[in-house]
Amino acid sequence: MNVASLTESPKRGIRGWHVLVGVSAFFAVVIGVDVAFTVAAIRTFPGQVSVTPYEDGLLYNRRIAQLEAQEKLGWQAAAEAVAGGVALEFRDAGGEPLRGLAITGRLERPATEAGRIALAFAETAPGRYVAKGGILTGAWDVTVEARGPAGEVFTAERRLTWR
Repeated sequence: MNVASLTESPKRGIRGWHVLVGVSAFFAVVIGVDVAFTVAAIRTFPGQVSVTPYEDGLLYNRRIAQLEAQEKLGWQAAAEAVAGGVALEFRDAGGEPLRGLAITGRLERPATEAGRIALAFAETAPGRYVAKGGILTGAWDVTVEARGPAGEVFTAERRLTWR
């Protein structure tokens, strides 16, 4: 064996710099794709859901407090689609009809704000309130707010369908 054969390296095969270039290229592609997706995501949705998040949180807390107070009342409401309008029935915790409520409401289409109709309810029988809405067809969301004689507030939302 001579000294020259020990120091000569083979001409073929994977060398250390091949591995370095391969691993570096792999990570360069992965990082490049990640950066491209991140930039595209931030440009299409910056993450801001609301312009006034603090105020939205306060409104949400007020809504929760109102629902808790409403739960304590024990009132029950039922809504019905009648020809040309909406009929509501209100009962107290004991099942008795609630008389003398001041009720306001609105009808809205489920998918759009176009065609919103304001409703004014009148008591037609003990605990039964009716509002005229005109000629209605299809699905509508009704939102009502009832105020009792002592200042109690009850809100309800239902989806009604006219055929």
